[in-house]
Amino acid sequence: MQLYYHPLYSDLILAERHRFPIQKYKLLKTEIENLGVSAIHFQEPKKVTVSQLALCHSQRYIDDFLNGTLGDKAIKKMGFPYSQQLVERTLLSIGGSIQAAEAAFSHDLTFNLSGGYHHSHSDFGSGFCIFNDLAIAAAHLINTEQADTVLIFDCDVHQGDGTAQITQNHNQIITCSIHCEQNFPRNKQESTYDFALPAKTADDEYLATLKQALDFCVRIHNPDIILYNAGVDIYTKDELGLFNISLNGVYERDLFVLNFCKQHKIPLMCALGGGYQRNLSSLINVHKQLFKAAIDL
Repeated sequence: MQLYYHPLYSDLILAERHRFPIQKYKLLKTEIENLGVSAIHFQEPKKVTVSQLALCHSQRYIDDFLNGTLGDKAIKKMGFPYSQQLVERTLLSIGGSIQAAEAAFSHDLTFNLSGGYHHSHSDFGSGFCIFNDLAIAAAHLINTEQADTVLIFDCDVHQGDGTAQITQNHNQIITCSIHCEQNFPRNKQESTYDFALPAKTADDEYLATLKQALDFCVRIHNPDIILYNAGVDIYTKDELGLFNISLNGVYERDLFVLNFCKQHKIPLMCALGGGYQRNLSSLINVHKQLFKAAIDL
């Protein structure tokens, strides 16, 4: 496996009670190392280029973000205070997903210890998502003829509304979102496939849906690569999730996706996605299930 990480992923000054757990990235990296993953598996990403961003985002939005000319409303919707630090972190995070996606063809399984920014639309950021890394990575792979068909398999508890909007006219990018019907965003977009489950959904129903959805998408579309948003806000103790998925349920989800791709010889790139608990050690433990699953393959 290969993992992409940069210290800037957690290097963002936020208000003390800010909802986003910015420290989780560096803490998770330490926990992954404690699982026995050596330093040789970690790569430092390069920044995404403006031309890569333009594959999925309007030039005006890109320019406004890079030049610091976003309006107050746009910054508030984005969810982060604007700073040059945010610009640097964002460009590296998106670059990490693109490079991890490219590396999956030679390493089979790769991770970006960031990413999953699926609420970002073509011309605005939303819900802590500024640019849509998985949509950009998918478009880049197709644009550079590294892939003909890409499946974005989104298992964050929130619908991948931005991903759906950006890719709606891109027939080579298949989007599948398994999410909570009653959760953010209020106005859902239309993915290629949406599996909207009710609040309080527990392990059995969730895992059965997951297995059917992934098997169906692969049988119908035969993707060259899968980009997996492994959001852990499905966990029962998540403060912004409404599902009742156990810790073992998160592990079983991740193990199934990883094992399915291994069995079908499909390159897999994983992004962290969402996870919201004030108790950071508890949150890290949920994100860690993905890497435990990778080691247990």
